[in-house]
Amino acid sequence: MISAAGFCAALDGAGVRLVTGVPCSYFAGPLQLLERDPGRYVPAANEGAALAIAAGAELAGRRSAVLIQNSGFGNLLNPLTSLLMTFDLPVLVFMSLRGWPDPALDEPQHAVMGRTSQGLLAALGLPYWVLAPDEDHLAEVLAVADAARRGGQPAFVLVPKAVIEPAGPEPAVPAPFGRREALSVILPHLTGALVFTTTGYVSRELYGLADHPTTFYMQGSMGHALALGVGAALAQPSRRVVVIDGDGAVLMHLGTCVTAGAFGSGGLVHVVLDNGAYESTGGQRTTSSTVDWQALGAAAGYTSTAVTDSAAGLSGALGGLPDRQGPHLVVARIDATPGVLPPRVTSGLSPAELRHRFQRAVSGGAG
Repeated sequence: MISAAGFCAALDGAGVRLVTGVPCSYFAGPLQLLERDPGRYVPAANEGAALAIAAGAELAGRRSAVLIQNSGFGNLLNPLTSLLMTFDLPVLVFMSLRGWPDPALDEPQHAVMGRTSQGLLAALGLPYWVLAPDEDHLAEVLAVADAARRGGQPAFVLVPKAVIEPAGPEPAVPAPFGRREALSVILPHLTGALVFTTTGYVSRELYGLADHPTTFYMQGSMGHALALGVGAALAQPSRRVVVIDGDGAVLMHLGTCVTAGAFGSGGLVHVVLDNGAYESTGGQRTTSSTVDWQALGAAAGYTSTAVTDSAAGLSGALGGLPDRQGPHLVVARIDATPGVLPPRVTSGLSPAELRHRFQRAVSGGAG
């Protein structure tokens, strides 16, 4: 296994001075170290933005690398093909191989990308290497990738599970108002609503607390829960639609907030649980600490925006909404809860079963 320190040292040796990306748990160890070095790692909103940030740094003379999960490969295809490959910009991308070699050992949303990642890169004609759990192999790959760099080619290093050392334990911190507490406050306000929950621990936690047929638990598709909710609200304008989101997911496709403000029905409620972290990938920091949610909600066109950091404040904000026309934005700044791992939704329902159950519930059939 490649140590986290050894991985970071190898990047240093290759002249990489800036790392950007969207976290994956396979990179949790190196990311933990990189975050301790101010300015070394930039958390991007999405994978396409990460690639463009790295390309901009390269254009300005700073060698860069990108760390992403293969589930986000689709987000970077546009800048990869129309920016890097068009302008011969050589950026090195480390991409985790979720759903590979056996998709059954990972969550179902990773199956398609697991079996197609290498074929997609081959179809693009880009060089790639599957990294072995060996620091000598990492050095060899970086040397060959440097040759591709000199030829102006982006290159990909594909990283399977357990190749790089995981993150070390972080100090325990009190979390009086965490995700579970916030969802417990939200639950009584979901009666009769169509509910969409973002991928990751929000879906898993709500499923464990109180499963209901009218809840659609996102699996993958990070950043698109709000878009699902907007579509459902347009299709069912007389119903209340509640989207329970996370800060990292909202930031990934922030423009959808403007779409929600412009086209969201009066019954749309967008709840954001902001813990300042990508918790399911190891607790890496998001950039939400700089966001003025109140101003953002107003600028995006939400009818009302409430921001709170307490259970009482969240309950009060939600309690006043049924009699007011939306769309509404409610943001709860909550504590991160590292080490708390809720059960997977797919431990009890397959994605197909989840979809069929939800559609039956929407149409009035039995759940």
